[in-house]
Formats: sequence, structure tokens, C-alpha cells
Amino acid sequence: MIPLRLAEIAGVVGGTVHGDADLEVTGEAFLDTREPVPGGLFVAVPGERTDGHLHAGDAVAAGAAAVLAARATEAPTVVVDDPVVALGRLARHVLGRLDRVTVLALTGSQGKTGTKDYLAQVLATAGPTVATRGNNNNELGVPLTVLRATAGTRYLVLEMGARGLEHVSYLCGIAPPAVAAVLNVGSAHLGEFGSREAIATAKGEIVEALPPDGVAVLNADDPLTVAMRPRTRARVLTFGAHGEVAWRSLVLDELGRPTFELGYAGEWCPVRLDQLGAHQVENAAAAAAMALAVGLPLRAVAAALTASRQVSRWRMELTQRADGLVVVNDAYNANPASMAAALDTLTTIGRRAGRRTLAVLGEMRELGADAPAEHRGVGRHAAEAGVDVVVTVGPEADAISDGTRDVPGWQGRAVRTAGREEALAWVRENVSAEDVVLVKASRGAGLERVADGLLAAPPDEGDRTP
Repeated sequence: MIPLRLAEIAGVVGGTVHGDADLEVTGEAFLDTREPVPGGLFVAVPGERTDGHLHAGDAVAAGAAAVLAARATEAPTVVVDDPVVALGRLARHVLGRLDRVTVLALTGSQGKTGTKDYLAQVLATAGPTVATRGNNNNELGVPLTVLRATAGTRYLVLEMGARGLEHVSYLCGIAPPAVAAVLNVGSAHLGEFGSREAIATAKGEIVEALPPDGVAVLNADDPLTVAMRPRTRARVLTFGAHGEVAWRSLVLDELGRPTFELGYAGEWCPVRLDQLGAHQVENAAAAAAMALAVGLPLRAVAAALTASRQVSRWRMELTQRADGLVVVNDAYNANPASMAAALDTLTTIGRRAGRRTLAVLGEMRELGADAPAEHRGVGRHAAEAGVDVVVTVGPEADAISDGTRDVPGWQGRAVRTAGREEALAWVRENVSAEDVVLVKASRGAGLERVADGLLAAPPDEGDRTP
């Protein structure tokens, strides 16, 4: 963050300084005292388990310069009515002082983090880049990311999530984009919005925020997304199998890693991705379109995509245990579309490598009344794709097991387990070194523990990643 005195911060956010008004904040804003930032600004926010105000002293003792809070603390503090709103105002002020920064924002029902990771690595080849960490894409994560930018930052890549109408608009008010992408409109968060059309209304707010000289990047293959074209004053650039930025000659290797040609304006360049799954190609094309929108040449974009590596954890993260067992940990999040893509990748690996396939699947959250039918549909997809063993975790995922029985002639096996420990115990007892195991569910299910348990090696043995 650019250095700011407490008096200036208070003036920007409409707060009052308790302590030395000339004290300077030189580091980033942060929320977690377990990860303090020297010289930074601790933002005291009430959480699910504790109130940040109770840890203000700890934050300063650990090196923070000051605190942004709703009440005075034992540390130097800027007191405001609402620390979350104040954090957004501070981020908008700081961004306004960074005249070299180009803001690129993206949203979508799935693929946001993967696309963001690709884009950040591509843009980093052209200039200093700051990007969202993980999927910190809400009213806290977006301003925290903005405040990591400095005078030397050239590109600011922001993932934006939508939990309701006007949420994306609010985030764009904090960080107005020059380039904005909508990746897709799926059924993730259907329980909150009620319909895919309502989701599209919310997601499309990101292109409405663009200036006339901006660029809206839209998925040509998703009707609800490409239909957002009239909602923006900006130039539209499409990506997809039928988009202006497209791909051809897609081939997957024995571990499901894609090789293809990326094309734009009549030029085609080879790309090989290190990440698993054919669905990664769409994410890479979206990132490519956003990079092209700010002037990077196609050849440089293709080379950077080929050089990109896994950044965010637990997203199609492939590890091979010492004895040969392959585990694909995709436990960070799940919705019907991403479940189908992961299952397709699993069976591709199984066919190419001659391995038996096991899918350990947990609950998909935030699907509302459609949850039973959507879970059952995942089970049908698993059976139709030819997964050999489907292990469901917890009663919320039982419908996945039911769905496998909807496919006549499926030769596989469905196993229901009550929870993570039972699932891990069953798979450990029934897996062999020649198998490949996919672990996937919504984040709240915590199935990364199952993946970690499977990868726990015998004494003196280590894991290896291809």
C-alpha cells in the first residue's frame, strides 16, 4: 500500500483518530492477526468465532502500525461507523492515486479463480501485477487486494463474487474496471438468487460498470452471458469455441493436461497447460482475451499460459503417492458444472493411464430447492462417464449415489459413507496403487482432509508431483 498518515486515512473514510494522527501506515491492510503485516493496517471486523476488536493490541504488538475499527482500541486507531465500508472507501482512494494501474475484473459461476490465476501470470510477464489471493472476492477481499497495489503496480486483477443484486456493482465502485469479463452463468448460488436469469442480472453488473473505452469479455458459448452485450457501453470481445478468441486441435495427455492451439484475428499459437482438465482451456481462453484487451500480443500470451503453474490450492491438484496412487484434490469448491468437468477429467485419466477410477464426492452447497435433483444429476453423470467407484460423503450427498442407479448397465459401484472419516477409511482399505482418486465437494465439506489422508505416505516415503 502507498504510505498514508492516520489523519489522511481518517479524512478519506470519515473517521476519527485515536492516537497519533501523524503515524504513518506503510504496509498492507489485513484481517488476521496470525498473519500480521509489518507497518500495516489491521482491520477489526467481527467474525464468526471472534471479534477483531479484541485482537487489536495483538496486531500492533506483531508489527502493525495502526487499526481501523468501530471503536477505540488500546492501539492507534481510526474509528469509523463501519470498518468494512471504510475499508472500501480507503481502497477507492488509494486506487485513485495509482494512475499507472489498469484494473481487470472478472466474475462467473465457475472458473473465476482458475482464470484469475492464468491472467495474473500472463500479465506479470508484461509488468508488475497484483491479483486476488485465493478466492478473496467479496467486500473485504476486493479492497484488501486493491490496497496491496503500489505506485509500481501496472495491472490489478480482481476476482469478484456475487451474493446478491448490486453486490458486483458495489465492488466495481471500489475498483472500477477497464476490462471486465463474465465467464459463465451457472447454477452455483442458485439457492440465493432463485434462477439463472437472476444470477445473470447480478453478474452482468460488471460490464455495466465499464467506461466507453473499456472492454467487456464475454463467453460466446453461454447464451445468458453473451446476451449481456447490450448492457455495456464498452467494446465487446468474445471467447469460446465460437468466440473471437478460440481454440482448436485440443488433445489431453495421459494425466488430462490439455494441448491446443489458441487463436485470435487469424493467428494461431500452440499452448500446453500444466493444469488438469479440458475445462481449463475455456479458463485459459478467457484469460487470454482479457490480456489481449490490454494490448499483449497473442504469441506472448500463449507462451505465458504454457509457462503458468498451479497457484491456488485444492483445485484439480494432482499428486502421485510414492507407491503410484494418483490423487486429484479438487476439494475447494463444487457446483454441478464443475463436478461434471472434474468427473470427465477423472475418466480421461483412467482411460489414458489404464487406471481404475474412484470419485469421492461430497455436498454441493447453495443450490436451494434444486439441490436433490442437482446431486442426483451428478451421480448420473458419474455413471454415464464410466467412473468405476463413486463414494459419497455425508447424507447430503446420498442423492449422488441414487443418481448412479438411474443409468442402466452401469458396471460400477456406489458406496455411501456417513462422513469424512468413514470415507477415508473405506477408500484406504479398497484403493490400490494403480488407481486414480478424485476428491471433490463444496468448501464447507472439508474433503481436503480425505485427500490429505490418502496421500499420507508410509514412514520414510514421500509424495511426488508429476
